[in-house]
Amino acid sequence: MSHSTGTNLDPWYDSYAARSAGLAASEVRALFAVASRPEVVSLAGGMPYVSALPKELVQGALDRVLNDYGAQAMQYGSGQGLPQLREQILDVMALEGIRASVDDLVVTTGSQHALELVTKLFIDAGDVVLAEAPTYVTALVVFRSFQADVQHVITDERGIVPEALRERIRSLRAEGKRIKFLYTVPSFGNPSGVTLPWDRRTEILEICRSEGILVLEDNPYGLLWFDRPAPHAMRSVEEDGVIYLGTFSKTLAPGFRVGWALAPHAIREKLILANEAAILSPSSFSQYVISEYLSSADWQGQIETFRGVYRARRDAMLAALDDYLPDLSWTHPDGGFYVWVTLPDHLDSKAMLPRAVKELVAYTPGTAFYADGGGRSHMRLSFCYPTPEFIREGIRRLSVVINGELDLLTEFSQTRPLELRNDPTEPVFVPPTSLT
Repeated sequence: MSHSTGTNLDPWYDSYAARSAGLAASEVRALFAVASRPEVVSLAGGMPYVSALPKELVQGALDRVLNDYGAQAMQYGSGQGLPQLREQILDVMALEGIRASVDDLVVTTGSQHALELVTKLFIDAGDVVLAEAPTYVTALVVFRSFQADVQHVITDERGIVPEALRERIRSLRAEGKRIKFLYTVPSFGNPSGVTLPWDRRTEILEICRSEGILVLEDNPYGLLWFDRPAPHAMRSVEEDGVIYLGTFSKTLAPGFRVGWALAPHAIREKLILANEAAILSPSSFSQYVISEYLSSADWQGQIETFRGVYRARRDAMLAALDDYLPDLSWTHPDGGFYVWVTLPDHLDSKAMLPRAVKELVAYTPGTAFYADGGGRSHMRLSFCYPTPEFIREGIRRLSVVINGELDLLTEFSQTRPLELRNDPTEPVFVPPTSLT
């Protein structure tokens, strides 16, 4: 058998498709092994606190599915998804102002799968995806895997800045770039926790409508609000220019791997074909269980329970940051899972991580959420999974790391040269202990 020479580590290296070069483990995935150690307080991963879901609710749904629909639930299904579940998803989306046809819904294996299907349908190598800065880390992995050119749009404490979006579109068009869609997580965003207000949502929709740019609205956290609901979804006022992605991973449990895409009619048909080509059909069993859960359980009351759990953990994190790291700045999310922290000048969150692991605390460096190497002066802290007590201890340990880095910076800044970040105007001093 003959094949290309490849490399010593991988004899098939030269045989891979060019797009495989975009496949790489995200920085979040790389943290899993560390964060799963019991002695480490993990503020890194966005894992839902599924223990807040009463076992009997799911167990009852499982039993009824096996008793009443066993044969159908364990069989192949439609590439579009179970009709009764799609009807129920309409009720879920109605809570965020969306009125839609069940025919335009496609059930997927989690919303991550929907994101990949949409990207596969629209992106040729070199096409531009506009994404807020910072943006969801695994979306970047997907976009890179299809050789997209990810271009960030400036955000502030209210999300995407409309004028920055206009300017980015103008500059890219002047370069002859082909822009396919704008990707956004507008409600309690990952990683920033920021929510795009209604006036900006409508302005951004108008910009994209006038420029012929599709909006990909990813909304896993929209129902997990604490103090007040998020504005209605962008899809609630724009049917033809928005693909809306939803999931049960955050409001029920991620283990079921059930999400959906609500798409304009013509795109819907392409999505079904892409879904069938990829997996034939989403899991019938998972869909039947979720449908039974939605039929028999107080699912809105359970979402309210999750809100209370995450609100208490958000409050614990903000209080601990106030107590242990009062000189830093951070976002104050009204829902979701995340706080976005800005570090003191010249600290590098990625370089600092090894020392944090030694102090038995984990976080996600800001660099994970940028396609262009940015984010070194930021970190994402997740409050969804640890208890309030562990959150406080995690922030205490993190303060030891950050204050230790600042002490080293003070000690060595007069004797060691400044190194430069990707932005040559932004110097950063990297102490010796951060170079591992």
